[in-house]
Amino acid sequence: MACILHIETSTKVCSVAVSQDGACIYEQADMDGPNHAVKCGVFVDEALSFAESHAIPLDAVAVSEGPGSYTGLRIGYSMAKGVCYGRNVPLIALPTLEVLCVPVLLFHEEVEDDALLVPMLDARRMEVYSAVYNRSLKPERGVQADVVTADTYKEYLDRGPVYFFGDGSAKVQSVIQHPNARFIPDIHPLAKRMFPLAEQRFLRGEFTDVAYSEPFYLKEWTSPVPAQGGVAFLNRKTQDSTIK
Repeated sequence: MACILHIETSTKVCSVAVSQDGACIYEQADMDGPNHAVKCGVFVDEALSFAESHAIPLDAVAVSEGPGSYTGLRIGYSMAKGVCYGRNVPLIALPTLEVLCVPVLLFHEEVEDDALLVPMLDARRMEVYSAVYNRSLKPERGVQADVVTADTYKEYLDRGPVYFFGDGSAKVQSVIQHPNARFIPDIHPLAKRMFPLAEQRFLRGEFTDVAYSEPFYLKEWTSPVPAQGGVAFLNRKTQDSTIK
């Protein structure tokens, strides 16, 4: 089985891990962020040193591609690309919302077979970035930005149990009062949970282009910059996250 370096920087948590033979063999995480610019490089260096000290050759790098924090995603993606170029290994890009689902599928036996999963990343005000998956991680609805009301997920809640989790779920718990709504606290996208998805893609040869791939920012972001005669706006393909 491959040895894969995993990098996750999409939220306030910065984490790096190494997996081999279907298990996480090394992990570092900083839950006090956002300190990604300081922590990510240190964590990656320590992870690579760990692999080298155990004579484990690196086969690939997996990165959480978003959506999430604009700054965090760029730091993680840049670090992942740098390692890929330096070590001549392929890059695996994993959707962040799928990464969020992994601990729910692995460790929450209460989730019914017919349940739907709604991972949520916090955005401004009552907005979240979310998707709707079944237990096989097949999308019932793709990734999008939702301004959450009581009816936002009603069509899915009327069908059966729906589990909401991620750092965006706490702020909408008081809004979604449907009897089929379930909330799982303290679920974060972590590097040590990336390996089941990354190893599947590695075995299938599903790699992303190191030169041209970029994070999945989801939304346009406009930033005012000084200009002669007034204010000009720069448009970027990024998302309106609480973390910049």
